[in-house]
Amino acid sequence: MNAVAGRVPYSEPVDPAALSMAQKVFAFATMCVGMFIALLDIQIVSASLRDIGGGLSAGADETAWVQTSYLIAEIVVIPLSGWLSRVMSTRWLFAASAAGFTITSMLCGAAWDIKSMIVFRALQGFLGGSMIPTVFTTAFVFFHNKQRVIAAATIGAIASLAPTLGPTLGGWITDNASWHWLFFINLVPGIFVTVAVPMLVNIDRPDLSLLRHADYLGMVLLAVFLGCLEYTLEEGPRWNWFSDQVILANAWLSGIAGVGFVARSLTYEHPVVDLRALRDRNFALGSFFSFVTGIGLFSTIYLTPLFLGRVRGYSALQIGEAIFSTGVFQIMSIPLYAFLARRYDLRWIMMAGLALFAVSMWDFSPITHDWGARELLLPQALRGMAQQLAVPPAVTLTLGGLAPARLKLASGLFNLMRNLGGAIGIAVCATILNDRTNLHFYRLAEHLNAGNEAMNGWLAQTSTHLAELGQGAAGDPDGSLHQLWQLAYREAQTLSYADAFLAIGLCFAVATVMVPLMRKVAPPAGPSADAH
Repeated sequence: MNAVAGRVPYSEPVDPAALSMAQKVFAFATMCVGMFIALLDIQIVSASLRDIGGGLSAGADETAWVQTSYLIAEIVVIPLSGWLSRVMSTRWLFAASAAGFTITSMLCGAAWDIKSMIVFRALQGFLGGSMIPTVFTTAFVFFHNKQRVIAAATIGAIASLAPTLGPTLGGWITDNASWHWLFFINLVPGIFVTVAVPMLVNIDRPDLSLLRHADYLGMVLLAVFLGCLEYTLEEGPRWNWFSDQVILANAWLSGIAGVGFVARSLTYEHPVVDLRALRDRNFALGSFFSFVTGIGLFSTIYLTPLFLGRVRGYSALQIGEAIFSTGVFQIMSIPLYAFLARRYDLRWIMMAGLALFAVSMWDFSPITHDWGARELLLPQALRGMAQQLAVPPAVTLTLGGLAPARLKLASGLFNLMRNLGGAIGIAVCATILNDRTNLHFYRLAEHLNAGNEAMNGWLAQTSTHLAELGQGAAGDPDGSLHQLWQLAYREAQTLSYADAFLAIGLCFAVATVMVPLMRKVAPPAGPSADAH
């Protein structure tokens, strides 16, 4: 065809209405594979950081960056994906993203030291992050009415299931193979997606003319804002927040860049992120619900393995087996959601899901030091069901009413809010664990004094037992006092986990009562390819 002004001569987009349902489902499923592996890799290393650190001769502080670098890079590129898909087209952006993700996955598995691993993980997050919001856009182009509900349910399930399964799959791979295979498993699906998507998805044209009017200053401000914010949130709890000069400097940079980015986006003619979409009440509330579900998804995935590792002393595989029930119950809830979505207002389904998540956090709160897979089963089952009932309706209600021309830019912002909620949730939970553990320890220690007969009897019995084992002498309290300190600290830690779960539950309780503020969505008329 002849080149259109400002465009390059590519094959004409195919009207989705001209495709058979089988073609659309297969194309959509292929893109979902890419989205799944990109989301899975956020948490797949979380239960295996100790093994990665040992293999690369790195300390705990350095190894934490294996996860942090990926998150920072991904959170920067997600809001840019809408603009990139307009420049490159949906299929070529997705293919390039999948190819880059696959290559950097191979490099991560072949990393020779911790510095190379951190660089490759950052590239992996940046190059693969665009696959996540692009799937949202394509789903609303391909499907309408009841089909759209099913597509949104699928996306919602993947968005919450992939991070949940990450620690389980990662622990199993590390125990049965090696940590290198955490990354090598991406190669086959990555190559498949890279090859298949350009052949299956052709819904819009690239528009290179957008490069001339792009808001490059806005991109820089966005990158500095989100990058420094993510660094502050990830490293803040470890370095006592603003008492550390590096954390303080990053916080200031993030704040200044954030203000500049908002001002730029609201005044520039062609902003890189469509903040004006927040004027729509449903989109603003939906972004808030995405933020809250991000808090719940990522914070609980952070807290539960941490509890099982630190308090119970579980291995990576044992942690994965203990938290596997969440994913099982979420998958089992997919038919329930599909049944309810055909019969009831999505707002009330989402409200039930958010409320159920709050209940599950309440069920986590009586946690004790001896909780394992059996005790965690009920609260995790409720959480799995809640995720399936809360996330898909939020997707449909927030993005389902937007015109196709705005959908690309808005979907990036919607996904950003979920990841940002996760980052803030994890940072707050880490701070709660640190501060509340100290508080609970001091409160417990107040009762462990010479007047406590039960404690005196326990110390005498323990001292005698240690003497029999040859680990101390009778009458020498040093060994028994150390054990008493360990017990008190363990209980203080456990109480702090209960506090963190209750804080998450409070967020979901607030979100639950805000659901009635949303309007029922009336989907726009079926889009044509040219609308993009």
